[in-house]
Amino acid sequence: MVPVLPGAEPFRHEGGEVGVLLCHGFTGSPQSLRPWAEYLAEHGLTVSLPLLPGHGTRWEDMQLTGWQDWYAEVDRELRALGERCERVFVAGLSMGGALALRLAARRGDAVSGVVIVNPANKVHGLSAYALPVARHLVRTTKGIASDIALPGSAELGYDRVPLHAAHSLRNFFRLVDRELPQVTQPLLLLRSPQDHVVPPADSARVLSRVSSRDVTEILLEQSYHVATLDHDADRIFEESLAFIGRLAPSVGKEGTAAGG
Repeated sequence: MVPVLPGAEPFRHEGGEVGVLLCHGFTGSPQSLRPWAEYLAEHGLTVSLPLLPGHGTRWEDMQLTGWQDWYAEVDRELRALGERCERVFVAGLSMGGALALRLAARRGDAVSGVVIVNPANKVHGLSAYALPVARHLVRTTKGIASDIALPGSAELGYDRVPLHAAHSLRNFFRLVDRELPQVTQPLLLLRSPQDHVVPPADSARVLSRVSSRDVTEILLEQSYHVATLDHDADRIFEESLAFIGRLAPSVGKEGTAAGG
């Protein structure tokens, strides 16, 4: 087994009756969401931030995985949270947003609400059309990690993207797009107008396709794609906690969320 990169380890915290599942992005790792996970844990929530298969080690490992592996991991974590929590929320960054949306679409009442940051909805550019053929000829393309405005902040991600995995991702996005009308839960979408990985069209598409009635969109003006490690990180943390607290009023109350 290739060891997990330092900082890319999964994170779990046993808190109160309200749980949150956080899903990281394509070629990324739990490191990009760790401060968010720790913030929610500090406020008494039960938190699960898994490491997706093929991630957090080296890109060669990712070459052997596909969307079924990544989705199965978050689905398993959701079930585990559901067994010990009264309410469970799902959240995600980029591809993690697509994973969270699919969980909401497929698992219905098991998911109380959805928080997504710069959610990805399709593989963009000419490369997307070439993927089915190119992946047999070329193994990787340049990486997408660390699109961050904040100086000194970096995302722990692969510097190469395995094309087999990218092809699987493209298929996954198509699947999720078809299932978006099945998403009915309250939705909080936070997006960066200046995102060099995922265009605004992806968030607009998600908002136009979901069936949720309770929808909030927040713009992260100071951040790029990995907004959870950027200037607006605190805003994301605070808004997500407020959103969860509004839907699960026990959060933050004395002796409930704290597990007392």
